[in-house]
Amino acid sequence: MKNRIIKILLVVLTLGFFACDDELNELQPFIEGNPETFFNSLSTFQNGVDGIYSQLVNYYANPGSGMQGIPDILSDNVVLVQTGRTSNEDYYDYRYVPNTAGALQLYWSECYEAINVANLVIGQIDNLADGPEKDNILGQALAARAYAHFDLARTYAKIPSQSGDANGSPGIVYLKVEDGDTGDPFAQPSRETVGSNYAEIIGDLETAAQIIGTGNGEGRLDRNGVYGILSRVYLYNGEYQKAIDAANQVTTQLATASELEDVFTDVSSAGLVFELAINTSTETTNNNVGVLYSQSSADAVISEYAIEFEFWSSIDPDDLRRNVLQFVGTNQGNDYNAVKKFLGEAGQVNGRVDIKVIRAAEVLLNKAEAQFELGQEAAALASLDELRAQRFASFVSGGETGQALEDAIQFNRRVELAFEGHRFFDLKRRGENIERSTAGDIIDGSGTPAEVQTLSAGDTRFQLPIPLSEINANPNMEQNDGY
Repeated sequence: MKNRIIKILLVVLTLGFFACDDELNELQPFIEGNPETFFNSLSTFQNGVDGIYSQLVNYYANPGSGMQGIPDILSDNVVLVQTGRTSNEDYYDYRYVPNTAGALQLYWSECYEAINVANLVIGQIDNLADGPEKDNILGQALAARAYAHFDLARTYAKIPSQSGDANGSPGIVYLKVEDGDTGDPFAQPSRETVGSNYAEIIGDLETAAQIIGTGNGEGRLDRNGVYGILSRVYLYNGEYQKAIDAANQVTTQLATASELEDVFTDVSSAGLVFELAINTSTETTNNNVGVLYSQSSADAVISEYAIEFEFWSSIDPDDLRRNVLQFVGTNQGNDYNAVKKFLGEAGQVNGRVDIKVIRAAEVLLNKAEAQFELGQEAAALASLDELRAQRFASFVSGGETGQALEDAIQFNRRVELAFEGHRFFDLKRRGENIERSTAGDIIDGSGTPAEVQTLSAGDTRFQLPIPLSEINANPNMEQNDGY
């Protein structure tokens, strides 16, 4: 089967997951045949780019292991509900190993599939005539390639700001195919360093930012999307002034408090910088992102994970985001602080909604954190207050300085981005412990608490293991420490 992929794609990675017919079928028709002859028009190139987005959807919206939810399950934002199916418990309890099913297998496979398709587009880009349309296609492919590598790097390797040794530690393989190059289908690449990975990621994004279009439609990257991603990547990389500069390039306005609830039921697109669109009229149940948090049945919505009691209790009653985060879920006679985000479109509870990858609120919080790190406290407070003014019915600035300001920025980041796949990575990149409370899963904090209360900042489990299938397929692939 692998030989078949080599013939069809011309560019093949040695990674062991790339031998599935269903993955090929999802990308039809643009990979059926020789890319050198298939990519011959603007529409066929856009089909290719749309195939990249399809692969990103596959790992962001997967109902069992989606990246929109697993990083919250790995963190201190949720508690496992005992009356649910106890899904993803191996991740919640940090028991994952190289052959654990689910997220660690999925992300590796689908990220590199997205990268593979991006490289097909990039490798044939000179089939298009020079001009803004060619630039826009290339910009989308470069940005999507960078973003898939970024997801791999932050999942399976250290983050540059995480620790002093991070940049020299093992990263992932950055796969680049330049114009007209078909790559080596038999290569067995070794891991590069984290520092090298981030240089490549940023290089692709910076190039994309200069050439990509300003409006490519729902579910596609554009100039705002690339600069939004750059504001995040620069923050992860400890390049704080560049994070500020990138954030200032994003023109998308914040969603107001009245708009925010509609954003998560797909009624409104307010504040969305980059989303991955789910066609709810044609998609199967394979892309129901909210299913990680709850299952719907004929009689009830059954929580899989509830909002952690102390976290929920710490949110000000006047904070309008409470209406976006929580509803009371009931199962087997117990009430839970159930997760409302991604519950479904208006009137639905099937978990099938678009994936909010980058929002203007995150971009502003990236900016506020970077300003604080540079000692620009007045500016950081102003950025934070710009967000808070839209999240409280009656807001008066706290005027925080020093540690209180840093804490306020991080707390508002936690509340604003809760259940969107940020919390684990935010704690990881800041070199902080994961500290869970002893509160249980039931709405009043009673019930069963987390089995593992603490994950110390230096714990090797902050880096997920390289999947065993990849280790077996490539003798040059080094496993992460601790596995």
